[in-house]
Amino acid sequence: MEDGSLGSGPSGWRRRELGVGFAGLAGLAIGARGRWALAEDPIARWRAEWPRTDFGRTTVPLSEIRDGGPPRDGIPPIDRPLFLPAEHPPGLDDREPVVGFGVEGDLRAYPLRYLMWHEIVNDVVGEVPVAVTYCPLCNTGIVFDRRVDGRTLSFGTTGKLRRSDLVMYDRQTESWWQQFTGEAIVGSLAGAKLAMLPARLESWAEFRERAPTGRVLVPENRRLRPYGLNPYPGYDSGRMPLLWDGPLPEGIAPLARVVVVGEEAWSFDRLRERGRIEVGELVLSWHPGQLSALDASRLPESREVGSVRVQRRHATGVEDVVHFVTFAFVFHAFTPDGRIHR
Repeated sequence: MEDGSLGSGPSGWRRRELGVGFAGLAGLAIGARGRWALAEDPIARWRAEWPRTDFGRTTVPLSEIRDGGPPRDGIPPIDRPLFLPAEHPPGLDDREPVVGFGVEGDLRAYPLRYLMWHEIVNDVVGEVPVAVTYCPLCNTGIVFDRRVDGRTLSFGTTGKLRRSDLVMYDRQTESWWQQFTGEAIVGSLAGAKLAMLPARLESWAEFRERAPTGRVLVPENRRLRPYGLNPYPGYDSGRMPLLWDGPLPEGIAPLARVVVVGEEAWSFDRLRERGRIEVGELVLSWHPGQLSALDASRLPESREVGSVRVQRRHATGVEDVVHFVTFAFVFHAFTPDGRIHR
């Protein structure tokens, strides 16, 4: 794989990642292999590239889906994840963000420095088959149960985007799935939904503190990608999202971080100011110590954004609630009638 290749996902941007603006990046990507909507009939091309996908079954207009540059699995998922004990530091900065997830005492951390370059990890945690997913353009990390109607699916990347969000596919039927919603939007499984599982976007130090006997994902080949570098430098400090030309939310910056619970979202700024917000049985809290994965070219040099924890009180204590962090424009794009608490 050549460092300058534009057809292999973020790794193809390696030579430009230290200071090229997104306008230039987007312009270069548009010229790569003619993979943008510059093609006269992209849907006809998709049918030829995806002969097993049933394009006659959709839940969204196909016109909303666009080529993202890389081909199928050009951003390669991880299918055989390797882990080290959390007590053996794998060279991560304490403040680096990880997706923390566990089932019945099997606790695992998935660093964004790796998810950035792979976007999907097909794993089995506590005997539960899961897909740990991350979309950099949306800054959205979500863990799904891979079981649907008695069948266990495995996932890859289509190289497509909808509303700037990752479109995945399952290898069993080659249906296409929206990462933000967990819904199959094209193919024989269109309309099916993956169950979201409670997970935390937290710092590496936070994970180690709460799960000292947990494990952390490490790359099979450290030379496969420039792990620790951010291929989208300055993205979350920009004024406008990348590859999104739809409506934007009012009264909040499009790239402001929000934490989503169902059809409601709370801005990080509001949580940072208050420290803790209680809504009925729901408890949201903000904690310092986590870096942005989408700021500086080198992740350890990024600015701090902090972590958010979302839990629900019950008779015997508290438990984590399904939630995820994203950008305000993404929440608005997929939940136009939802409410952002600013």
